[in-house]
Amino acid sequence: KGVEASLSRHGVEAIDLLFSHIPDAGTPYEETLAAYAGLLKAGKIRAIGASNHDAVQLEEALTVADRTGLPRYQVLQPEYNLYDRASFEGPLRNLSVAQGLGVVTYFSLASGFLTGKYRQEADLDGTARSGMVGKYLNAKGKAILQGLDEVADAHRAKPVEVALAWLMARQGVTAPIASATSPSHVKSFASAVDLHLSDDETILLEKAGG
Repeated sequence: KGVEASLSRHGVEAIDLLFSHIPDAGTPYEETLAAYAGLLKAGKIRAIGASNHDAVQLEEALTVADRTGLPRYQVLQPEYNLYDRASFEGPLRNLSVAQGLGVVTYFSLASGFLTGKYRQEADLDGTARSGMVGKYLNAKGKAILQGLDEVADAHRAKPVEVALAWLMARQGVTAPIASATSPSHVKSFASAVDLHLSDDETILLEKAGG
């Protein structure tokens, strides 16, 4: 029902990539993957991915797919950015690389915090993101912004461009998801593709984030 509703809303014949947003402990992987097999056979979706899965959950889902001949997840969508690194770096990244999964990160800019727009509580007044960004306004967050400023100045770039350039260069990452609300945002995101950080700059940024 969800797929049919999505196809209708978007006016398309097929969904290019459908994600399992969060694992459901009460639903076996076989049941979920079998449902996807039907949708793939019907041509309603073209590929499947997993979001918010840890390494154990993802590996189990892939094992079930291999054992049963059901579709495998081809893409992982983890939360990952310069501030929030722990959940992806380590076993989950290692598994993704070993299995050849595409990785598209969400909250790539930490809800906008890594743009440098929000630096103190007053900057959150009247914004819809105050509840999400406020948690980054601490010593760690401010150290990361300082590092982003330093590297951005060296490249005559913007902090957001440095944050995305760092992310795109990380092992296992295929592409970041970043929200744009204006043409200038899109232009800035595009500039990040051509921004290459030195090893020293990468170390500086990662040390700032602990």
